[in-house]
Amino acid sequence: MSVKRVAITTGGGDCPGLNAVIRAVVTVGKERFGWEILGVEDALSGLIDLDYRGPRGNRWLELEDVRGLLSRGGTILGTSNRSDPFRFVDGARETDVSDRVMENFAKLGLDAMVSIGGDGSMAIAQKLIAKGMKIVGVPKTIDNDLGATDQTFGFDTAIGIATEALDRIRDTADSHDRVMLVEVMGRNAGWIALHAGIAGGADAILIPEIPYRAEAVADMIVARRASGKNYSIIVVAEGAKPQGGDVSQLEARLGEMPRLMGAAHRVAAALEDHVGSAMRVTVLGHIQRGGSPSTFDRVLATRYGVLAAQLVHEEQFGKMAALRNGAIVAVDIAEAVARPHLVDPSSQIMNQARALGISFGE
Repeated sequence: MSVKRVAITTGGGDCPGLNAVIRAVVTVGKERFGWEILGVEDALSGLIDLDYRGPRGNRWLELEDVRGLLSRGGTILGTSNRSDPFRFVDGARETDVSDRVMENFAKLGLDAMVSIGGDGSMAIAQKLIAKGMKIVGVPKTIDNDLGATDQTFGFDTAIGIATEALDRIRDTADSHDRVMLVEVMGRNAGWIALHAGIAGGADAILIPEIPYRAEAVADMIVARRASGKNYSIIVVAEGAKPQGGDVSQLEARLGEMPRLMGAAHRVAAALEDHVGSAMRVTVLGHIQRGGSPSTFDRVLATRYGVLAAQLVHEEQFGKMAALRNGAIVAVDIAEAVARPHLVDPSSQIMNQARALGISFGE
């Protein structure tokens, strides 16, 4: 097999650094290997339906299309978390249209695909690989929860944004002697909360990996007040849950993962019962996913893209670019989706945070 036509997709939530990967794959693919490269619109939407017409459309990418993309957030290809061909929403039901994707892939004369995404996108890629599609993966997610890699691109930018928010909120908390809660993203992983919380000087960090007791957090607030510290900052991961309780989420919709919402407000309500004063909640939401990627994420995304192109050229399909001990290496996509990358409650960084007096609601 000689690779000549390669598709590239960006799936799941948008993330700083997606465009940097696209730029690297297109630059290496065209200049070194002479490929034709098709940008597929809105994750796999452009392969599920070749007549799909969003604002961008499937398009053959040229070098001029990727100039100036390093600093640009989002993705020029568009993305979607509702284009799983194995759970495609058709009216009021989910249906499997993966055979149609395989047919359209062949109809376009494509030899291989670079799939850029998180755990959901990699799981879909693995299923398509089982059906015979030639795929190389690139790990993306601000949540940093994808297995087999030390870090995903987008995470560094997200924790930088969250840390800046904590710095600003502390000024208000100090001025008004208030307890301020800041909810961050991360789904079922507490990496954003943990790193931003440490960097932002949080007094408590509530993460999904450790179900919290509101009483323990309240005791921390009372103790701080007794020592003359009249304000407290609490970082709450969106997937945090109380001991014996479930995560706060909206009703799941067809073809989508459940949307997490309300974790910090639930903590605030519980604390008011114990502390007897009003809480203030800030939900950072999607600002953590947008904007220009950090220098680290630009470099990491570029390195991932270069290796992804090399893996396609070498026909090492079923592989994903990964960061391990500072080096960019190839790992099996199956390994990446086998087990999520979660915070270990007994890890060194967690024990160091405890040594600083940070409460995890334990």
